[in-house]
Amino acid sequence: MNFAFTEDQDLIRESARGWLGEFAGPAHARKVMATAEGYDRALWAEAVALGWTGLIVPEDQGGLGLGFVELAILMEEMGRALYPSPFEATVALAANALMAVGTARYLGAIAGGGITATLAAGNATGKITAIASDGGFRLDGMLRHVPDGARADLLLVAAEFAGRTALFAIEGEVAGLTRTGLATMDQTRRPAELCFDTVHLPTDALIAADAGRALSLALDRAAVALAAHAVGAAEKCLEMTVDYTKGRVQFGRPVASFQAVKHQCADMALAVETSRSAAYWAACVADDSGHNGDGTVLALAASGAKSWAGRAYFDCAATAIQLHGGVGFTWEYDVHLYFKNARALDALLGDGAHHRERVAQLIGLDDLAEAAQ
Repeated sequence: MNFAFTEDQDLIRESARGWLGEFAGPAHARKVMATAEGYDRALWAEAVALGWTGLIVPEDQGGLGLGFVELAILMEEMGRALYPSPFEATVALAANALMAVGTARYLGAIAGGGITATLAAGNATGKITAIASDGGFRLDGMLRHVPDGARADLLLVAAEFAGRTALFAIEGEVAGLTRTGLATMDQTRRPAELCFDTVHLPTDALIAADAGRALSLALDRAAVALAAHAVGAAEKCLEMTVDYTKGRVQFGRPVASFQAVKHQCADMALAVETSRSAAYWAACVADDSGHNGDGTVLALAASGAKSWAGRAYFDCAATAIQLHGGVGFTWEYDVHLYFKNARALDALLGDGAHHRERVAQLIGLDDLAEAAQ
């Protein structure tokens, strides 16, 4: 087995780290998170020109036709840079969902940067119901915490329809739909509340009438992408902490020379590397998800990676603040930005407790609990 990245994958990492290092980073995040849109459109256009929006889109739809390992590499580098953009919602969620349900609709527009998009499904709380009405469909209900839900050009909405989960596409604004941005602790993300009050859609808004299994696949793949983001961000927390403790002098010696500090940094390094292993194993499984039967292997890999990497990121960010001392949570230092991002990422697509419970179910421990009762 080959556990090394290919030459092309190394080039993706190098180019992404170089570009993000020059144009993004915490200083850029501070600048754009204070704006109404929450990201830099000009910089986003450059990311589109680099081909990032078409990374996993098939070549016949204008994309690069690469896989989820390559997506994980890019997400890891974005996590390091704390880069605020529509990428996560547009590519890791929306494009991924369209591919999972087997449609080419909108993929060309996403790959070419013509639209931004998001998926309102298992990543949100609430419920949408759909019924046939007036030759089309009527949607009612509410969803909260939809990534980029207020600013995306295209909404892919999962709704209960005829006893199944259907996927609908909504372009722009429609009557009866209210999109409200939500204020959250992590200002690098822009979740929204979507309220559907008798929203009428034409028949061609239906992407898939029975999309439940495909959306489960897409959400597992998206969870893998978030795990990779956590790996990159956690590693950045470690690097900032090592740099700070080496330069901070107490009692006539660098703080990093004290054994307790060394051990905490070593724990952070171990958390980063084990998370990286979990995330890239899951990414490999995601690339093979069309060939592993009922999706159980991917579900186990995705939930394991999301839970482990999410917790590792939060612990690394918390330790970084502790080892920075009193300045750790001041606005002037960057570690608090990662701490807030870590807390928000843990909740997105299910928190650690949700995914650990899912792993327990997948390995059959729930059966033992039922038998004990």
